Amino acid sequence: MKNSQQGSIIVGIIIGVVLGLAAALAVAVYVTKVPVPFLNKGQGRTAEQDAAELRKNRDWDPNAPLSGKNPAKAVPPAPGGNIAPAPPVATIPAPDSVVRGPASAPRAATRSQDPLGDLAAARTAAAATDPFFYFVQAGAFRTPEDAEAQRAKLSLMGVEAKVTEREQSGRQVFRVRIGPFDKKDDADRSKERLEASGVETALVRVQR
Repeated sequence: MKNSQQGSIIVGIIIGVVLGLAAALAVAVYVTKVPVPFLNKGQGRTAEQDAAELRKNRDWDPNAPLSGKNPAKAVPPAPGGNIAPAPPVATIPAPDSVVRGPASAPRAATRSQDPLGDLAAARTAAAATDPFFYFVQAGAFRTPEDAEAQRAKLSLMGVEAKVTEREQSGRQVFRVRIGPFDKKDDADRSKERLEASGVETALVRVQR
């Protein structure tokens, strides 16, 4: 009787072990067929799409818009309209000489007593009619670190530059610019100096 009970216990243990192994096997098969979260994410993209995206990012040049446009780049006018040109500077003639006597002598044509002052006033009036400011751009960069490195390089050359940020073609671009200059001639001189030092530049004009 005792041997029969022991045999039943052993058979029950064996059956339990077999059932447990079968259940574990079924769970393993189920797990291997079910997608694992986060591991299957992004498998919809093909290798060709990834390669095309990589080439697009590698070939993108933030300075492309300035290529072949060194003379000057027009910028859309800022809101507010154009500034009216300054009125011409009037020259006050010297007082007429007075001739005592019964009749006055005819007036002689008067000349300005300050020709250099008249020339400076004329140049000032001409400069006031220019509706643009001018900048010399010494490069556009993808990262602020590269732009700051360029600005530091110009600073060592004695040129003060500023870094400005702008969106271009859907990407952020960091531009290094010198200026603004009121006159195009001043901007041209600065541009020539930088190019003589081996720095590639572009002249940019902006509505006042």
